[in-house]
Amino acid sequence: MSDQQPERVARESKRSRGGSAPTIYDIAKLAGVNPSTVSRALSQPGRINVKTEERIQAAAKELNYRVNPIARALPTGRTSTLGLFVADITNPVIFGIVRGAERAAADAGYTLVVAESQESGEREATAIERVMPSVDGLVLATSRLADAQIRQIASRKPVVVINRALEGVTGILPDVERGVDQLVVHLAELGHRSIAYVSGPETSWVSRRRWEALLAAAPRRGMTIVEIGPGVPTLDGGAAAISRVVASGVTAVVAFNDLMAIGLLRAAQERGIAVPSKLSIAGFDDIFGSDFTAPALTTVRAPLTEAGERAVRYLLSRVSPHADAARVNVESLLPTDLVVRGSTGHHVAGGER
Repeated sequence: MSDQQPERVARESKRSRGGSAPTIYDIAKLAGVNPSTVSRALSQPGRINVKTEERIQAAAKELNYRVNPIARALPTGRTSTLGLFVADITNPVIFGIVRGAERAAADAGYTLVVAESQESGEREATAIERVMPSVDGLVLATSRLADAQIRQIASRKPVVVINRALEGVTGILPDVERGVDQLVVHLAELGHRSIAYVSGPETSWVSRRRWEALLAAAPRRGMTIVEIGPGVPTLDGGAAAISRVVASGVTAVVAFNDLMAIGLLRAAQERGIAVPSKLSIAGFDDIFGSDFTAPALTTVRAPLTEAGERAVRYLLSRVSPHADAARVNVESLLPTDLVVRGSTGHHVAGGER
């Protein structure tokens, strides 16, 4: 073709469509190839001659062509779309998971759809039913569904859960014991002998797992421990627990997540309770902003971005014929590590709160 011919073909194609969306036939005409070649180039990149594929991609760009995932799914059964479901999109713990999942999906040419349940299992179930026909697989990042519900969903589409162990469903799990042990040792070395755990939602697997790990680790260090909760995993949820924390008489409190820990810290300061000299406070996850508080928050860090990446790569190994399943490691636990900041310190005996 001459330099002017592709532009002329593109203009003629647009006029003939009368403003409608371009098709693979328009791309084929502009690129000078068969429609079947265009279909292979767009649905299975790398399967045809490189120069031909480049010409087809250039033609698609010239025509502003966009793949219709539903149309693509008709012959293949795949939409190249994945669903990510979270309990609270405003919780910074979600940021890393979404970023990791989006990165892995984009690298594979997949689209990621994010939906929020607002801490409601009923809303989550409704959102999943709504999205199910349009996705190839689902990541349940902070699910509030019952085990039986998740298994039923997994019988229909590939599913992976994050921060949850469920027989028959693949889970991306943190090494809870590692981080908890580090935290308990840290508090014991600071002179603390009594701990409270402010738990998260009753339906949260990881909240129960953290409590069990704390319950096992504290007595080994000669410490007493009490559970307060369940609670709402928000700033307000943490603040609401301050009266019971004070009444328990503990010198250190561990919250289900960083948001609850920050809420506790603020509530303690409003009551004139010095942190950390009168009450040490720690959380979990090391969210964005956990070091913005005064004092900065001690927390158990988990690799949230890796969790999102690993979950999506596992799904791709199930739904994509081109995925490298050997690279997906879902057996090893995600490492957790203690990040010590100013909200935990040596307990100063005596004095009024």
